[in-house]
Amino acid sequence: MAQRITVAQNEIQARKGEYLPFVGIGASADKEKVGKYTRNGAVEENLDIKEGRSNPRFLGNYQFGLVASWELDVWKKLRNATKVAVMEYMATIEGKNFLVTNLVAEVAHAYYELIALDNELTTLDQNIKIQQNALEVVKQLQQYARANSLAVKRFEAEVQKNQSRQYVLKQSIVETENRINYLLGRTPQPIQRASADFMHMQNKVMQTGVPSELLANRPDIRQAELELSAAKLNIDVAKANFYPSFSIRAGLGFQAFDPKYLLNIPASVMASFGGELVAPLINRNAIEAQYKSANAVQIQAAYDYEQKIINAYMEVANQIANIDNLDKNYQLKNKQVEALTQSIDVANQLFKAARADYMEVLLTQRDALDAKMELIETKQQQVAAVVDLYRSLGGGWQTPDATPTKQ
Repeated sequence: MAQRITVAQNEIQARKGEYLPFVGIGASADKEKVGKYTRNGAVEENLDIKEGRSNPRFLGNYQFGLVASWELDVWKKLRNATKVAVMEYMATIEGKNFLVTNLVAEVAHAYYELIALDNELTTLDQNIKIQQNALEVVKQLQQYARANSLAVKRFEAEVQKNQSRQYVLKQSIVETENRINYLLGRTPQPIQRASADFMHMQNKVMQTGVPSELLANRPDIRQAELELSAAKLNIDVAKANFYPSFSIRAGLGFQAFDPKYLLNIPASVMASFGGELVAPLINRNAIEAQYKSANAVQIQAAYDYEQKIINAYMEVANQIANIDNLDKNYQLKNKQVEALTQSIDVANQLFKAARADYMEVLLTQRDALDAKMELIETKQQQVAAVVDLYRSLGGGWQTPDATPTKQ
């Protein structure tokens, strides 16, 4: 992307150079023998360049000096071409901004995924402690013949299953940390993070329509708009190729048939000034094809611009609805977790009183753990939806209520 920006910058300089006068310096040398029965031969036969001295058999022509040319931009072809280059450069910058916005969103996604994994690991640790306590209770009840060895083995297996699950989560944490480091362009290292307040984060977002000013912050829309403007100007540039071009030419220097006379001023001084008018007349296929191509590019640019606007509205509308639905989902999940957490104590008491079997205790603990994990996942989806809304709005949406707070 950096190289594309550099190419676009150089294109601007090239277009500006075409609009300005060109001044150069040059030199040439040659010797020529012309035929006697030609116009130049007749002149040489009857005219001595140096009085009293016959002309050499091979007559030289030595010259050096300044030359200048300038195409008059009567039809604004060159100025419009410069504007096209500027717009294409700005579109390239917006393309870079779009990549940066996506990169920021990817880093944010990975960061919140990381702290969600931290919370899952903490929840799993807490659940293992609960299951270990339940295992000790079952072992004590076995001593009093109120529980059998099957119950003990099932509780042991449940503890071991969740202990092995810890290492799966730890590996996911390592991989997520490394993914963040990769996105940030650095070697693997620990990521500083605050995981304790993750479940209390909330994000207030707009609940009404999407102002067009917010969508105008999207770099891809700005890029498409600039590309459309450049395509329109390119039509004017292509159209100007059908019109005559005007140019001015001038030269100033020294010229002589022998190098020793080159600086014989003022006799060796030469000067020229003139103009040129050229218009395409026959075989205009190339410029006609260029004009048709410019029109086709403009139509495609208009279509792309329209599609990006529609896509932007759709993305933002989807994310706003997603955030609202996830909020309702989270509230219900939270109530489910509270109910299942309370049911663990109830199941343990009933089991101790021989009014429930060990499977009810196991299933209750398992359901509570699954619900807590789902609650963390829902919270992660909530935060990810806000990040996606940030991306959908081009990273330019800022409001005092949009920062994470505690409930």
